[in-house]
Amino acid sequence: MCGIHLIWGKGSNKTAINKLLTQSKHRGPDQKASISPWPGMWIGVNRLKILHPGPDADQPFWSTDGSSLLVWNGEIYNYKSLRSLLEKMGIEFITDCDTEVLINWIRIFGAKGLEKLEGMFALIYIDLKDNSILVARDPNGEKPLYYSQNQDRLIISSEACGIAKITNEQLDQQQIENYYFLRFPLPGKTLYKGVKEWKSGRYSHIFQHSTFRWDNIQTIKTKVQKLGKDEFKEILNKSVRTQFHADVPLGIMLSGGMDSSLLYSTWYNQTGTPLPAYTIQVEKKYRKKYGDGDAAIGLVKKIPAQHHVIEMDQKSFWENWEDYLNSIDFPIGDSAGYLTWMIGKEAKKDVKVLISGAGADELWGGYNRHSAYDFYLQNQKPLLMSKPFFQALPLGRSMKKFFNSIDPNESKTFLNFSALQPVSDDLASDYERIFNPKLSSYKRTLDFDRQVYLVQDVLKIHDQSLMAHSIEGRAPYLSGSMISFWKEITDEAFLKKKIWIKELLNESGLEQVTQREKFGFGLPIQEWLSEKGEFSNRVFNKIMAFEKSHGEFFPPEMRILAKNPESGIKFHFLALYNIFLLAEWVELKKL
Repeated sequence: MCGIHLIWGKGSNKTAINKLLTQSKHRGPDQKASISPWPGMWIGVNRLKILHPGPDADQPFWSTDGSSLLVWNGEIYNYKSLRSLLEKMGIEFITDCDTEVLINWIRIFGAKGLEKLEGMFALIYIDLKDNSILVARDPNGEKPLYYSQNQDRLIISSEACGIAKITNEQLDQQQIENYYFLRFPLPGKTLYKGVKEWKSGRYSHIFQHSTFRWDNIQTIKTKVQKLGKDEFKEILNKSVRTQFHADVPLGIMLSGGMDSSLLYSTWYNQTGTPLPAYTIQVEKKYRKKYGDGDAAIGLVKKIPAQHHVIEMDQKSFWENWEDYLNSIDFPIGDSAGYLTWMIGKEAKKDVKVLISGAGADELWGGYNRHSAYDFYLQNQKPLLMSKPFFQALPLGRSMKKFFNSIDPNESKTFLNFSALQPVSDDLASDYERIFNPKLSSYKRTLDFDRQVYLVQDVLKIHDQSLMAHSIEGRAPYLSGSMISFWKEITDEAFLKKKIWIKELLNESGLEQVTQREKFGFGLPIQEWLSEKGEFSNRVFNKIMAFEKSHGEFFPPEMRILAKNPESGIKFHFLALYNIFLLAEWVELKKL
């Protein structure tokens, strides 16, 4: 794992590249280096040593003939099979690391070879023969990459904030609307004006810093002949064997829910080896609703683990809040980011890699919004006809959101289910093209979650919160084989309520996990705000002050709530946290 950086063109010098290196030192505390491959270009890298931690795998990594070099961030899980193929072609290797495999693979196969990579990566390959670079990001978007470009220069970095420091970019006020409703900037954007996200699954072969075009990394279809539970289990077993391997200590984020429980159960059944496991435990009075701690404690009674329970209350929240704000690249309005950061803070004492269940909900229909959308599809006409009647009733939060969200446009309906509040037609139109018309209505929404919510929320906070503590996060449900397998499934019955995950847990005697009610991973925000003490006072005061300083850039719904935040405790507490986080970050960064 690394932080990778490039400056090409005006302002490219050692001082500038060092600014990027300093900004991302948490991404690679084990090794730092910079070099100028040719006049007018500098590259840099911060390395976190996970596989082959010796100095002979340090970066930038040179080809044996000195004609190319590589800086990259990630892991290539199928590097051994790629290496075997390269050896048959006569390539000799000096190290056992995936970096040497990767540079030789690209040197021989070029951009076409990217489709064979199974893993997570963001890479910059420099070819000294023609003074060109190949830049690519993995199809799942597990590893971040950002850039800023104009006619004078190109800057690429693992951290958006590092680029903003060099270019003196300010807050992109146009992204506030998207952030408010969906928790993150529009895909391809960041909260910094002029700093863009390198989209997942894209690469570019660049010959001039002033211009380049995108190409998509093609994915290879699965070789599985049958598409059933047994095949799912076989692929998951392989993913666990592969991704639970590291040359440094490894642990797991254990929520006691189905996804992480199946991963850990699979690992333990394969090896019989207990691992460090980390779980958030809220105050006792909230545990009936926020039950991760108790559920995980029950699980490790059946499957041994070195269990670490991280206590979370308002006191610990405020004690760590400023450090959290200082560590994140830019905010994602999801309190799971803060909890993941707290897990990372504890885990860094013992491990350098953490496994999570990220991706299972998006692929296999695990969110409540997937069930709600399925119900909407089955009953679309009567629901739309009765919408005005139900909107007039004093409904609870979930039912109120459901009827406010449904729309004759299926894509907009699902986007409303995903958002904190129903979105405008203009905002919905920004996302319409992402819904794949070649898929069924239901699978189309899972694919949308895979491309948008998973990348922009789940994986982004997974990376930011763990790398803040120099920990690599891994997600076995997102292996290349699993994604290819998922893409081939057309029977929607297999894509609802994580049916195969549930069945495999039941077969392992873990009914206590499958019978647990689904509840999201987050802070008890509504409960803390309802107490009307220090937490609510600080949150409300900050939100109202933020409205006065930046309210002119707010969408109408956000401004109404920000002027009277106490009114949102019952139905809009998630939006209140969202605004508070943004306000605190903007003040800290002086944007």
